[in-house]
Amino acid sequence: MGVLNIFVGIALLILGRKLFWLFVACVGFAVGFTYAKQLGVTQSALVILVIALVLGLIGALLAIFLQRVAIGLAGFVAGGYITVVVMNLIGLEGDPFLWLLYIIGGIIGALLLFFIFDWALIAISSLTGASLIVQHTEFSPEVEIVILLGLAVLGFVFQLRIMKAEAK
Repeated sequence: MGVLNIFVGIALLILGRKLFWLFVACVGFAVGFTYAKQLGVTQSALVILVIALVLGLIGALLAIFLQRVAIGLAGFVAGGYITVVVMNLIGLEGDPFLWLLYIIGGIIGALLLFFIFDWALIAISSLTGASLIVQHTEFSPEVEIVILLGLAVLGFVFQLRIMKAEAK
């Protein structure tokens, strides 16, 4: 299952801005995969995968048919997801106020996508992709933070180059 998350993370690092529907689908997948396991919905890997795929499909359909709704929802979910991953990496896992930080990160993510769409989409998709990849590494938290930031910067630069090439 971790391999699938890494492939989804790579897709977000490379194509997050280019294919908005893919970004929203990947965010749905990541949230479904991560939180189905954390909420103890089931121990079956197949059921967790199905939940993640269904949420990814719902995200893709929202992005195609209700783009404004998808922008806000994906920004909120991705912003909250990134916040929780970073908080876990710095040792705040299980903090009683983690849900509040999720909401704050979510609001910031949604607002960024609404007001500076292209730039925010590049940044958020790069951070989300890097987060998905880092969650499946076995390094110390310090090294994982460096990997997260390095991958996010690489994804940002790659997507920025694609955006500039399209503008020409």
